[in-house]
Amino acid sequence: MVLRIYTFCPPVLRKVAEDITPDYPELKTLIDNMYETLERSEGIGLAAPQIGLSIRLVVINLDLISDDLPEYKGFVHAFINPHILEYDDAETDSMEEGCLSLPGIHEPVRRPTRIRVSYLDEVFQPHDEWVEGYLARVMQHEFDHLDGKMFVDHLSMLRKQMVKGKLGNLLKGNFRCAYKVKTKK
Repeated sequence: MVLRIYTFCPPVLRKVAEDITPDYPELKTLIDNMYETLERSEGIGLAAPQIGLSIRLVVINLDLISDDLPEYKGFVHAFINPHILEYDDAETDSMEEGCLSLPGIHEPVRRPTRIRVSYLDEVFQPHDEWVEGYLARVMQHEFDHLDGKMFVDHLSMLRKQMVKGKLGNLLKGNFRCAYKVKTKK
């Protein structure tokens, strides 16, 4: 089932999400619905707060961009209770980011190129690993949602002023996108 994606800025998008346990109701169905929502919206990552749930759950599908980045062929994963444990600030890069919760807004964001993460997979097996490159960027973007942050929070004051009008339009519901959204909760 395709779920509605919350757009800027219901309270659930600004709240720190909570860890879940293996007995979370219908978790497998929720994950499947998040994958379907992601595919229909042509995104590569979706965090549970973006569909109105304040839980630590993210799905990422980088297979969609594997023509350009073949190392991600077949990369489709759910991350349960993910946390960034460490940022390796030795190298950063700036890349344009967009967000399904901020349709029509794309801005360059500087992030570390390598991070250490912990998470549980879909069978609740624990993982603790260093991740780098494009996946590290996507994880930082999506995991930010679990901490009540959005990519626009990383912009300079000048860039924030430049997107202020677009954010205002989102708040008023004055935007168009090709996927189902929910503007208020």
